[in-house]
Amino acid sequence: MMLQSGLIVPPTMSRLLTAVDATWPAAALHEVGPWLIREGQGGGKRVSAATALGTVTEDDIPLAEAAHRKLGQTPLFWIRPGDEKLDALLEARGYRVVDPVHIRAAPVGSFPEPELMFSFPHWPPLAMACDIWRDTGIGPERQAVMMRPRGPSTCFIARSPEAVDRAAGTAFAAIDGDIAMIHAVEVLPKLRRQGSAHNMLRSAAWWAQQNGANWLALAVTQANEGAARLYASLNMGIVGQYHYRSA
Repeated sequence: MMLQSGLIVPPTMSRLLTAVDATWPAAALHEVGPWLIREGQGGGKRVSAATALGTVTEDDIPLAEAAHRKLGQTPLFWIRPGDEKLDALLEARGYRVVDPVHIRAAPVGSFPEPELMFSFPHWPPLAMACDIWRDTGIGPERQAVMMRPRGPSTCFIARSPEAVDRAAGTAFAAIDGDIAMIHAVEVLPKLRRQGSAHNMLRSAAWWAQQNGANWLALAVTQANEGAARLYASLNMGIVGQYHYRSA
C-alpha cells in the first residue's frame, strides 16, 4: 500500500488489470502476431477478448479476427488505457462499444467489520452457491473460471437478516499479490435490498486482509447503477475504466 502526502494511493491501472486477469483467468492464452487472444470457453467477455501486446495497425486486425473465429468466438477487443489508437481503428471498422466498465477499489482495512453470521467464506463452493449463480445467469462455463486462479480463492454465502433460513446471495474472490478482486456478486431477486451484498463485500475485505491483501477491488459495468450505489456506500472509489469493442 503506497502513501503519498498522507493519502493512501490505489494501485496503478496496469496493476489492477493484471489482477483482473489473474483472478478471472481465461482457459488458455494464444499469442498471435501482436495480439494476446484469450480463449474463454463460454466464460464471458473478460476471458474471451483480445488485447494488443504492442503497437498494432489496421492490417493486424484481421489476424485477431481470424484467431477468434478459429476458437469459435465472436471477435472482441478489450480496450484499456493507452489503447486509444486501436479504439479508433476498430470504431472505423464498425466495431461497437460494449459494456463500459469501472474498476473500483478500497483498502481492506477501511471496511466495517463483517457480520459472519450473515456472510461467510468457504471453498470449494457449496452447492447452494452454485445454484444461486445458476439462477442469476452465471452458468457452468463462468463458474469454471473460478477454478483457475493460482492464488488464494474463496466464495461467500450470504443470508438476509430478514430470511436467515435460506441462502440469499453469493460471490467469488481471489487474490493476486496485494490485490483481492471480487467477482460474480449475485443476490436472488426476491431477497435483494436486505443487506446481503453489503455483508459479502465486508466479509470479502476481512478475508482478503486475513490472506495478506491490502486492497479489495472489482470491475462493474457503468450501467449498473444499483451496484454503483452499493460500492460507493463502502467507499470503493472509481480508480479506472475500460470497455470492449465487439464485431
